[in-house]
Amino acid sequence: MKLFLDCSDVHLIQHVHETGLIDGVTTNPSLMRKIGQDPVEVIKRISDMFPWSASISAEVVGDTADEMLDMAEIYTEINPNITIKLPLTREGLIACKELSTDSIPTNVTLIFSAAQAILAAKAGATYVSPFVGRVFDQHWDGIELIREIADIYLMNEIPTQVLAASIRDPRSVSQAIKAGADVVTMPYDVFMKMYNHILTDKGLEIFDKDWKELQNEL
Repeated sequence: MKLFLDCSDVHLIQHVHETGLIDGVTTNPSLMRKIGQDPVEVIKRISDMFPWSASISAEVVGDTADEMLDMAEIYTEINPNITIKLPLTREGLIACKELSTDSIPTNVTLIFSAAQAILAAKAGATYVSPFVGRVFDQHWDGIELIREIADIYLMNEIPTQVLAASIRDPRSVSQAIKAGADVVTMPYDVFMKMYNHILTDKGLEIFDKDWKELQNEL
């Protein structure tokens, strides 16, 4: 079981990284646009925070496999912990197959069906990223999609890991892991909400009150 942070803000990533509870980071062009900085420099700063055994997904874009591979080469020169994130398209899978043949970790994103996950696994993807929240937006069961892909991979002894993405609340984190996800990636705010529970807050309130009263009695 691994937890990734879906974020491109270096300061927020650093804040979570300090907990020692995050195993990697996923990024995408939309997250990069929000911070408005050079993506290559951002990826470098993020990857420097983590050991080489971590996974830092850097997404490539392009109309052809060659364009994606050219962009991937820039990212893979940064650090060994870089995972190249590719779209589930014909060209994206061609690029994935070539990168995987060269033992470069890959993450195939924008997965919305088990059939797509099968193609990504055939291309040698290290991770596939089913979009749980966006599947629910279409009135399908995003957690059931995780379960279906995980079952297919297990039945066929496929090493590709299921990375649950588009996570919008803490409950979806536990549900995705229960359904067989190897990794869950989530935004900063969802990670922070995982700490929260009304009974935890109430218990702390009681403990703090009793501790202060004990100090006054001593």
